[in-house]
Amino acid sequence: METSSLPGLLRRIRRVADCSQRELAERIGVSKTAVAAAESGTRDLAVSVLARAAAVAGCRLAVLDASGAELTPMSEDTVRDGAGRSMPAHLDTRHGDEDWWGGEHRPRLRTPRYTFDLDRRARDSRRAVRETPPDHHRPEAGDSLAERASARRSAHATELRRRSLESGRPASPPDPSCTCPAGCDDLLDTALRVPHVEQCGCRCDVG
Repeated sequence: METSSLPGLLRRIRRVADCSQRELAERIGVSKTAVAAAESGTRDLAVSVLARAAAVAGCRLAVLDASGAELTPMSEDTVRDGAGRSMPAHLDTRHGDEDWWGGEHRPRLRTPRYTFDLDRRARDSRRAVRETPPDHHRPEAGDSLAERASARRSAHATELRRRSLESGRPASPPDPSCTCPAGCDDLLDTALRVPHVEQCGCRCDVG
């Protein structure tokens, strides 16, 4: 809302609510002088105060995008960092095992459950191939790093069995110590063996 529209908006609120400047001031917890100054265009009102004024008239404030659609607040029940803080609003969260920029060359860095890209070029690159998510991830059952790794091992073993049945060739049992990172299951080809991403150290399909 432009500052120049505040005086007219306050007057509209008072007209709908059928109250004087003094009455409105009393109901929203500010001085009559503050209401009068805002209506004259010589003073702004805090958003919280304006929201209370709108409520007096049975209305509410809203933020609209360029198309006129109302913006909704970001969720409060999304994933948080190790200190319990909300993730940076402008960044896209992802599971820590997805393109983690740590690894063997940074052995002291512990893979987080969730991470994000600080580098704008990396963010733009990701957003160029997939739609920007409207919010951050929400914690869900089975999304811990260990559970995700277990699910990948299970999917890997299932795929090997399927290919073995199709080809008639026996498949070696999967290595229980397999630590396939996210991405291995995205590189399946038409051969029986399942290739791995370079970061995968277990090479459980080799041998």
